[in-house]
Amino acid sequence: MSQSSTKAFTSRGARRKRTKPADAKKTVFEESSGNVYLDLGFSPAEAEYLMLRSKLMSALDDVITERKLTQAQAARLFGVSQPRVSDVIRGRVERFTIDALVEMLARAGVRLDFVARPT
Repeated sequence: MSQSSTKAFTSRGARRKRTKPADAKKTVFEESSGNVYLDLGFSPAEAEYLMLRSKLMSALDDVITERKLTQAQAARLFGVSQPRVSDVIRGRVERFTIDALVEMLARAGVRLDFVARPT
């Protein structure tokens, strides 16, 4: 049976209807602003700064994945230590400046295009 099936069976194979617990709460979803940091309550300026750093880190992670690099190989390519590469892979955005991330990408031969648009 597929995972998406909503049918349940008793030990004898007969169908039984699944019911929700009486105290089950309805999940409420909010529409995203498009910037998770803004949604988490950061100021608009800080949210943009964090989002930019996250995108640069994602680009570094893409380089590592596409080139099938080990962390040690990526460290040599980016000109940093292996623990710094581990921080990139683990998404430790607070440990990097935009300058450091841009330099790492440049060392890997990645060209960046910058687009500014009004919010």
